[in-house]
Order: sequence, then C-alpha cells, then structure tokens
Amino acid sequence: MTLIAQISDLHVQAPGQLAYGIVDTNPLVAEAIAHLSKLNPQPDLVVASGDLAHHGTPAAYAMLATLLSPLQCPIYLMPGNHDQRDNLQQAFTTHTYLPKDTTHLSYGVEDYPIRMLMLDSITPQQGGGCVDAERLVWLEQQLLARPNTPTLLFMHHPPFATGIPWMDRKRVQGHQPLAELISQHPQVKRISCGHLHRTIYTDWAGTVASSQPSLVHQSAMDFAPNAPSQFALEPPAYQLHVWTQESLISHTVFVGQFDGPYRFADGKKVVPIDLYPLANAPSALTTAKTSWGSARWV
Repeated sequence: MTLIAQISDLHVQAPGQLAYGIVDTNPLVAEAIAHLSKLNPQPDLVVASGDLAHHGTPAAYAMLATLLSPLQCPIYLMPGNHDQRDNLQQAFTTHTYLPKDTTHLSYGVEDYPIRMLMLDSITPQQGGGCVDAERLVWLEQQLLARPNTPTLLFMHHPPFATGIPWMDRKRVQGHQPLAELISQHPQVKRISCGHLHRTIYTDWAGTVASSQPSLVHQSAMDFAPNAPSQFALEPPAYQLHVWTQESLISHTVFVGQFDGPYRFADGKKVVPIDLYPLANAPSALTTAKTSWGSARWV
C-alpha cells in the first residue's frame, strides 16, 4: 500500500498579511501540517499541488519552508498561478527534483509502486492554466516511456468542466488535446488537481479527474450563470490517496477540532490512547485496537 497526502492551495503569506484582506492563511496551514504530521501511519509522501504562496515573494516562500518543516516524509512541490517559479526554486534549492533551465517545472516521481507525473500548468501572470504543445510533448514522452506502469497525474489547473459557471469561464487552455492524449493511455489512473478549492470528481478522457479542497478557504458553490468568483470560510481539508496495487482510493480529511469518534455499536466515545497521560489514565477504561493503534473508550 502507498499512502499519498495531497495538500493544495496554501496561499502562504509574508508575516502579517491576509489573503484578500480576510484570510489569515499561515496559522491555518500550520494547523493542517500539524494534523498531517500526527497521522499514523504516516504518508509515504506529500504532494503540494500549487498556489503554495499567495504572492510568490521570497518572504512568502521562506515562511512556507518554515511551515512545512515539521513534515517527516518527502514532499514534492508544484507551482500554481499564484506562485513565481524562480522564487520557488531559489527558496527550495534542496528539492533537486525540480528541473533547472526549463520553461516549465514538470517532473516525474518514480520511486513508488504508483508512478507520479507532475505537470506544470501555469502561465505567468495569468490566473487560468495552459497545457501548450511543449508540455503536451513532455507528457506524451513520459507516458510512452512506461505504458504499463500505473500512473497518477498531478496538475494545478483542472482540465475538466465543473458545472459552476464562474469556475468554467477560465477553464485550462489546451484541455482538448490533453484529453485526446490521456484517452490513449489507460495507465493514467487519476488526474488530481488543485486550484478550485473544492472537492470535485468527474469522469474525463477515459479516467477519473478530480480537484482538491484548500488548506485555508474554499470556493463558494454558486451555480448561478452570472455569479462572480467567490470564496467561503468552509473547513480546511486535504486528501489521502491510497494505492493498493489494484485501485486508487481517495479520502478527504477535514482539519479542525471535531467531537468524536464514537462507536457505532454503542455510542461510546473512542479516544486514542496517546491522549491519556499514563499517570492520570482512568482505571475503568477499556483498551482496544483501532485502525490507528491502541485506543480506549469510556
């Protein structure tokens, strides 16, 4: 089993700044990273699928490096439309997988049972994405090189229509040639994207395509034809992708303080054993094995 955590649209700021004058993104990212760092088992890797910083400044990337530092597993970075490629590379020089002297930061990750291709879809200074001829050729070469290897394709910009008009007005350019290419390569098990700040799934080009929630704020779900682009302070979330050698399964994980969990059998609350200091552990508690380790219920 391979466990992949995907975080997206962090919009990290230089200290003291708010995204859109409203969202204090840095504490939300810190809380999400702390949440992810406590998972047991830990992910095999983390993919950060773009809009890592809100303005792409060196100060923002310095803050991003600090916020990501608690992660113990490998992390793979991708740019989004809010990012600046040069500043990103200069801040993360130890991330040697990022290609140098290229016009786009596309690369492959080959060290796991499922292959991962990171396709850079950004156009500098533009909010919308693009898969141009150069990037399409790169992707085709990658797919032809290993036609029998299960592959997970990551992009920042989703190539599919969402049914939400204000999102679809800036659909990624080059989506039709991309669909034609993907349809010829059944080894692509998923196209997993960021950008939309919502969990969305659809069938597309003979595979499954999806977008991720954001770690900081979500896009408002407004189907009105003339609705403006808008966001809401819905709960932050990330996704865990599980590759089982047979299929790719994805779980959405919400970040925050929520009551529970409770057992379905009798409504008793289950508490991870690590939450109880041994010196103060109630003697009447019963110990059980759960999917995340030992737990007690009262």
